[in-house]
Amino acid sequence: MTKKFVVLLFLLLAVSTLLCAQTPGTAPSGGANWPVPVSAGFSMAIASGLCGLAQAKAIAACAEGMARNPGAAAAIRFALLLGLILIESLALYTLVIIILKVS
Repeated sequence: MTKKFVVLLFLLLAVSTLLCAQTPGTAPSGGANWPVPVSAGFSMAIASGLCGLAQAKAIAACAEGMARNPGAAAAIRFALLLGLILIESLALYTLVIIILKVS
């Protein structure tokens, strides 16, 4: 990347917080808070779906790797478990954020 592009990108990111700043408004009325639970449901569905796809891909790759090289099964299994933990943490973090935001 050129130096001008990097400087322009830095300036854009530095100024974007000032451009998007808002003054605090009044609290929403009783019926105006409906988008929060709806968007929470959509975000949990998207996070769970993507986690399921990623876990299926990881397990398929692990099974293929163990079939090709049975001697490295222990290292492949460790990498699989670590990857599955990190993938599942996406859904758990999304759930925690939803619980904190909706309630």
